[in-house]
Amino acid sequence: MSAPIRILELRSVYGTGGGPEKTILLGAARTDPARFAVTVCYIRDERDSVFGIDSKAATLNVDYVELRERHSFDRSIWGALRTLVRDKQIDIVHAHEYKTDLLAWMLAKFEPVIPFATVHGWTGHSSREHWLYYPVDKRILARYPRLVSVSSDITRELVQHGARPARITTVPNGIDHRAFHRHRQREPEVRTPLGLSANDFVVGTVGRLEPQKRFDLLVEAAAQLRTTIPQLKVLIAGDGSLKESLGAQIQRLGVSDICTLLGHRTDIVDLHHAFDLFVQSSDYEGTSNAVLEAMALETPLIATNAGGTADIVRDGIDGQMIGMGDAAVLAEAIATAWRHRPIAAGWAAAARRQVETVLSFDTRMTAVEAIYTELAASHTTGSRTVGGKTASRTA
Repeated sequence: MSAPIRILELRSVYGTGGGPEKTILLGAARTDPARFAVTVCYIRDERDSVFGIDSKAATLNVDYVELRERHSFDRSIWGALRTLVRDKQIDIVHAHEYKTDLLAWMLAKFEPVIPFATVHGWTGHSSREHWLYYPVDKRILARYPRLVSVSSDITRELVQHGARPARITTVPNGIDHRAFHRHRQREPEVRTPLGLSANDFVVGTVGRLEPQKRFDLLVEAAAQLRTTIPQLKVLIAGDGSLKESLGAQIQRLGVSDICTLLGHRTDIVDLHHAFDLFVQSSDYEGTSNAVLEAMALETPLIATNAGGTADIVRDGIDGQMIGMGDAAVLAEAIATAWRHRPIAAGWAAAARRQVETVLSFDTRMTAVEAIYTELAASHTTGSRTVGGKTASRTA
């Protein structure tokens, strides 16, 4: 029997993380240990007071390691990473954002490992990210032997920056549909603590309160709809840099009675039981885990055709797709879903079927694990055995 391929999932994130965390941790928990020995490593900034990945990892019983850094350019991380790779006898380093993309590529120069990356997109807001980090990241990724892109838009971006198309596999994020079920009888008990009545038409959304999510458009749409839909309520779950400005916008437009910022929530499944409609109003997405969760929980969906959302939602079948950046268009789409609720319910049923098949987490894992196996079979990474093959390259 071949030895398992040893994978290091490497990630650096500040705060509670987002969609990639769900993918990384659940993937590590679901992988067959006889085939793949997965270690999840997070580089954690010691100044980060809200970091919560460790507690999530503990609930899933995965092999989890943290490397603590004093600041973003702490050189001690490099030595600690090399020691970890050697101690765990890692074969493939699987990176997930620009910092770990660079580290995995460098590790492959000094240690007998194969660099591999899932490219989730470039969603930061600082000028340094856009003018320095992201361009450098794309050039580094172009040198990787294999890449997974979570959307066709990201794939095109990688090719434009020099990555060979044959080395890129587009694999949308998947969802564990078994963990997401809507129970209609629970809807009243979820609504009551939120101050909602059975007659309210509740539009919900979930995400980081950051510019690319465009929650300002949803607030503006709510202001336009308050007379059209007298029972309208809008719930926005999430936290981020725009919390204060969104709150100010709600006050300025006079919709504080119908728009509520819920803050960071961990009970997203429960919240969906209060939603009659889910809205994603983004200008940019990789593959939205929030959209996948809405599909799995049979919440009728309206979404902009941003990034990977257009890859996973079939317009008019799984939900309604709209253009980006227009509050009036969004308002009209919400009003249409309210007037034609049986049609919207049909979207939800079709979306659920999609996440049980094409967009299931199992489908995504099968695709990624096939690449692990391919890399182990076609690359030599030192003097030890990789997936049953004796490697010969020296670092």
